[in-house]
Amino acid sequence: YDYDYDYDYDYAKMNKMTKGGDSASGSDSRFFTTQKKGEMHELRMELHSTDRNTKVDAVKKVIASMTVGKDVSMLFTDVLNCVQTGNIELKKLVYLYLINYAKSQPELTLLAVNTFVKDASDPNPLIRALAVRTMGCIRVDRITEYLCEPLGRALRDDDPYVRKTAAVCVAKLYDIAPDLVKERGFLEVLHDLISDSNPSVVANGVAALSEIAETSGKDVMKISASVLQKLLAALNECTEWGQVFILDSLAKYTPADGREAEGIIERVTPRLQHANSAVVMSAVKVILSYMEMMGNQNSDAVRNLTRKLAPPLVTLLNNEPEIQYVALRNINLIVQKRPNILENEIKVFFCKYNDPIYVKMEKLEIIIKLVSEKNIDQVLLELKEYATEVDVDFVRKSVSAIGRCAVKLERAAERCIGVLLELIQTKVNYVVQESVIVIKDIFRRYPNRYESIIATLCDNLDTLDEPLAKASMIWIIGEYAERIDNADELLDTFLETFEEEDPAVQLQLLTATVKCFLKNPEDTQDMVQRVLDMATEESDNPDLRDRGFIYWRLLSTDPEAAKMVVLGDKPVIEDDTFRLEPSLLNTLIGQIATLSSVYHKPPEAFVVRGTHGDGNLYGGDGDDDDEEEDGDGEEVNYEDENDVGEDTAVDLLDMGGVAAAVPDAAAPASTSSGDMFGSAGGGETKSRMVQVCTPEKSGGIDIHCGFRQINGSIRMDFEFTNVSSPTDLASLAIQLNKNAFGLSPASQQILCNPPVAQGSKGTSTVELVVTPNMLAPTADGQNASPQIQVAIKNMTTGTVFYFAANFDFEALFAADGALERSTFINSWKSIDDQKEMYSTVQDLPPGSADIDQVSAKFKAYNIFFIARRPVPNAEGQEVVYFSMKTETGMIFLTELTFKHGVNACKICLKTEATPYGTLAKTALENLLRAP
Repeated sequence: YDYDYDYDYDYAKMNKMTKGGDSASGSDSRFFTTQKKGEMHELRMELHSTDRNTKVDAVKKVIASMTVGKDVSMLFTDVLNCVQTGNIELKKLVYLYLINYAKSQPELTLLAVNTFVKDASDPNPLIRALAVRTMGCIRVDRITEYLCEPLGRALRDDDPYVRKTAAVCVAKLYDIAPDLVKERGFLEVLHDLISDSNPSVVANGVAALSEIAETSGKDVMKISASVLQKLLAALNECTEWGQVFILDSLAKYTPADGREAEGIIERVTPRLQHANSAVVMSAVKVILSYMEMMGNQNSDAVRNLTRKLAPPLVTLLNNEPEIQYVALRNINLIVQKRPNILENEIKVFFCKYNDPIYVKMEKLEIIIKLVSEKNIDQVLLELKEYATEVDVDFVRKSVSAIGRCAVKLERAAERCIGVLLELIQTKVNYVVQESVIVIKDIFRRYPNRYESIIATLCDNLDTLDEPLAKASMIWIIGEYAERIDNADELLDTFLETFEEEDPAVQLQLLTATVKCFLKNPEDTQDMVQRVLDMATEESDNPDLRDRGFIYWRLLSTDPEAAKMVVLGDKPVIEDDTFRLEPSLLNTLIGQIATLSSVYHKPPEAFVVRGTHGDGNLYGGDGDDDDEEEDGDGEEVNYEDENDVGEDTAVDLLDMGGVAAAVPDAAAPASTSSGDMFGSAGGGETKSRMVQVCTPEKSGGIDIHCGFRQINGSIRMDFEFTNVSSPTDLASLAIQLNKNAFGLSPASQQILCNPPVAQGSKGTSTVELVVTPNMLAPTADGQNASPQIQVAIKNMTTGTVFYFAANFDFEALFAADGALERSTFINSWKSIDDQKEMYSTVQDLPPGSADIDQVSAKFKAYNIFFIARRPVPNAEGQEVVYFSMKTETGMIFLTELTFKHGVNACKICLKTEATPYGTLAKTALENLLRAP
């Protein structure tokens, strides 16, 4: 939401530049036409014209050029001279120009300070507000000292328009100079504005305090009883977006008791009828949060609220598809928390023929959550109809939904199986395969109850060509081999193509063959021998090979033990319809109407936010949805924590009774390091340590990690803090999932020497190597993900925990990345300009604005200086060129532009490895920002 939408509206009304105006001179769209050669000189002449209309038109041409991406910074002084005017239209245009170029011309921007200060005292409230707003938008440190006095007056201005503008300006100032805001007492003034007589001022005050709370991580929004009443009073009178801010603040407030909660809900309930979807969802969030405090879930008050919440949620589904999708993602959370709200509204979620696929998929998820024994027949008819649609993904999801209904409702399982058998009879390839997959889950949920249908499944073996369907069918054959007369023959047909099969199919074939042998050893001895030979001698898949060795040793040493392990009773699978952890669900309910409720992740999982005072970044990006549980209930696909080589001393599987032995002195990999932060000199680089795992997730151990390179060796540095684990942290085992860099640990063991006792800290370093089979492919057109997913096992306690860390790409740069100048020039010219990437790094530390110091810093990270030159016709500007090459052979070329006296740098990067370009550019930005 743009706090300044009212200003933008005024600006659009007055200028109408993109839509065409009604001025005497014709449409303003003419300003966007291509100008003839020498236009800058003509513009400069027009900007100095004494005719007001000529001057206004000239500034409009400058703004138009700026809008389409032309560099008009050379006209800065000329445009700045136009600010001394009483014409509000011209003043707005000049201020817009100043905001755009202030960071690249900070010294010149100071020339406009007197005008800002003067305008902040203008009799016209629009000009007063415009001056304060513009000063807040110019994010230059030296401007802030001049902003405070006008801002202080504006916060106490008689005109509410000026006050509400100033409130938002405080939030912008806090982002630049938080200490200044505290020193000047602006936070206290914002609290006073919450009690303002004008509802728009109240709303903007709340918005500003909310923004500051998110930026600082502190609760600066202190709601007292009197403030609460002011907020509730303003709720009925302010704009719709003001209502959203107030409702979001109320959702974070904790009522004193159930009676107060009920009173607030009564005042909020009318917002459920609002035309704006955001207001409705924010009101729902407040009500759901407060319902927890109203005691008995069966009380009349709770039942009445439950009835009131259903209609507005249903109404949201009459909007555009995009709004429907966002509403459905929120409803998905709501029905997990309180399914009774929509238990009688399941028909609303039946798919329409013209619904987009993403809406249909989300509706299916909600149907599964709302299905019950009362409506199962109706739902099955609907799902059966969906299974005849033309969209393959939707059909698969529908068939899967039938199976999930069977897993959820025991009494309806037989009816669900009946529908699945009918679908199998259609002989449609993908329908049959999805049916086999879900029937396997039904067998796992209800063992020894529906085996009569196995014959029908076996009749359709020829249609199975997808790995998951094959693996499911093979599991069924192995699990019920004693009930299938020709089980060995069926498995033998799959074994003919064993070497070409997907790893999942090979693993199931191995297990199923061993099961078949244990149940019928006389007829299957040759077959099991053949499978074990292929798995252990001919396969290069470590999972398959290790499992083959385990089975071989079990069968050769103790067949009875093998029966207990392989044929033992297995726990039935659970219904995962409501699979979110209660604590996570409560967090997401508190985040309704935000991105968290769409991603179904807490904010810290995908928001990267810088904190004031240090350079640490917390959180990560959200580019790895593929690795998380999908709608079909498939689990997180870490590369399997039991993928451990034979000779290693670690035992993530806990199968062989192998203990974590102390490695010999020659072991090169994961060592405790007393100088892990590179203080010893010799060109060593430093790791940017970031918290990756909290004590709650890792058995009481707080973990920070970072990446760096030492003499060509990539290192992953760890800092462990034993917060609450009573057991000393002594030995760990580590494993990495496939990643965009092909990195894996040289050794899977981490030793802490000395062990980390409760209340103390320790450090350790893991050497990483580039392994081709650990490389995760990047989808076409997508950027490579910086995330490396890690599994760690505490060998003392047996705790296994997972986290993701963002890889510092500069740790991958190789020592042989320097290019000859001629090679650099030819490479630069050969790369298409479409593959260029740009960014500007502001507010650099002093050393990062000096090219010699930057070159020295970059050299430590294997970023090699090529050349430098002054920029023609641009006094004080200089460009410098660098090259870098990764350990995997990717080459990156970059041009940095500096200007004397300006703490900023423009980056231009070129590479043929475009998926990794953003990572390389981010690495340069981080190094430039580093002190």
